Amino acid sequence: MQQPIFLLAPDSFKESMTAKEACEAMERGIRKAIPQAVCLHVPMADGGEGTMQSLVDATAGTIYPMKVKGPLGNEVEAHYGITGDGQTGVLEMASASGIHLVPAQERNPLITTTYGTGQLIQACLDHGVKKLLIGIGGSATNDGGAGMVQALGGRLLDEAGEELEFGGGALGRLASFDLSGLDARLQDVRVEVACDVTNPLCGQTGASHVFGPQKGATPDMIEQLDHSLHHYATVIQSQLGKTIAEMPGAGAAGGLGAGLVVFLNGVLKKGIELVIDYTGLEDKVRQADLVWTGEGSMDFQTQYGKTPYGVAQVAKKHGKPVIALAGRIGDQTEVLYDKGIDAIFGILQGASALEDALRDGQTNIERTAENVTRLIGTIIGRK
Repeated sequence: MQQPIFLLAPDSFKESMTAKEACEAMERGIRKAIPQAVCLHVPMADGGEGTMQSLVDATAGTIYPMKVKGPLGNEVEAHYGITGDGQTGVLEMASASGIHLVPAQERNPLITTTYGTGQLIQACLDHGVKKLLIGIGGSATNDGGAGMVQALGGRLLDEAGEELEFGGGALGRLASFDLSGLDARLQDVRVEVACDVTNPLCGQTGASHVFGPQKGATPDMIEQLDHSLHHYATVIQSQLGKTIAEMPGAGAAGGLGAGLVVFLNGVLKKGIELVIDYTGLEDKVRQADLVWTGEGSMDFQTQYGKTPYGVAQVAKKHGKPVIALAGRIGDQTEVLYDKGIDAIFGILQGASALEDALRDGQTNIERTAENVTRLIGTIIGRK
């Protein structure tokens, strides 16, 4: 193996570096030890925060900023991405409708809206995309995607024919939908949704009961919101013929999962599976002699759909060894050795403050990658 091929497929190291920057740091370290090594970069994500950045970076695409309505209806700056081939729009609903956009004392899912998410979708359509990939974690909303529908030209009407105001609380007065103005371009676009929760729309395990409290809902609000989503589902079933109340994943992002399925014919998929597909990871794994992955923190939970697990599963399928780098190595990481990861290395030199560890992340990855590669080079040299 005179010119080894290394596939670099890390997630972002949260608050320290993007997945692309992690790839670059790995390559710098690798090349110090084996200058002739070929490094294939595939910045990864698991469908959550950082997915848009990773997919845009992996495809040499572009990220665009735009002003949208935030969860409370005020103007916020959000972002969406277009992949390098111009065919796919990528967005994270949290960018426009995320809980981080609402101060803790102002959180109220009775009134928060996904309108801004709809505006991001419309912006992607303006680029002429044929596919949409939407990540739906981290929401401040509980409106079943109603705001998104309104932004895309649909109308939600009460008994008097007046349009409902924003928020999940208003859905209890929904009488009918007017979808005649819904953006016609949606009919020609495939929508895939990164959704890693299986909660239904309604009931004790639904959107309102499970996720409502973290969005500011009191017990009384939770009951009102759940009743409103039940009513929403009933009107959808009677008018549109779609049954969604018990659909796994429909309760994700305060019911946005349901809204995307009903109004955009969206398909709910595990986030890591979508990213593996969109990045063409499997084809690149076939070319590699060794696969590198990693993320900021790894522990037993990594096996539940996190990036290193997903990468390792693809590598294992093709018999390729996997090295993982992590800022923090937590409990029971040994379970990962049966999941396709062959070795895990912490990147910290020693005890350090979190602030310093985050600041020095790229340097730490570079040094660790160099040290690991020097060992690999020694083994190669003996063959």
